[in-house]
Amino acid sequence: MKTRFSLLSAVPQAYKPLIELDKLLADTQLERIQREMIKIRASQINGCAYCLNAHTKDAIKFGENPQRIFVMSAWREARNWFSDVDQLLLELTEEVTLISRHGVSDEVFERAVTLLGEQTTAQVILAIVAMNAWNRLGIAFGKQPE
Repeated sequence: MKTRFSLLSAVPQAYKPLIELDKLLADTQLERIQREMIKIRASQINGCAYCLNAHTKDAIKFGENPQRIFVMSAWREARNWFSDVDQLLLELTEEVTLISRHGVSDEVFERAVTLLGEQTTAQVILAIVAMNAWNRLGIAFGKQPE
């Protein structure tokens, strides 16, 4: 991939709304590792190497078991490593990230509200949307892992 210009050079305030959303999400009922799981799974689906590198490091720093990261893309086959809430977060991340395929199913949405409540479900969806935005910016502007 050719080197591309920096978004911040062209539009200095571009990241400000996403940073504000990240700050809002940091003060929710979602645990740090849960937020990192969402970031990792969305980045796996979207193929954002920059974000995968950053967020797997963060997850490990926050206490995530590296083995869970290694199998996260195949979480359905490793269900015993992921709690019911973890599995829901991963499934909802997949449906929102791949929303053009079939939307978000009523079954997954209703299970989220049952397990998490409306407020936390909204927070999870916002976290997924935010990570997808970061992924799209990283890929579009050719960000490379550090």
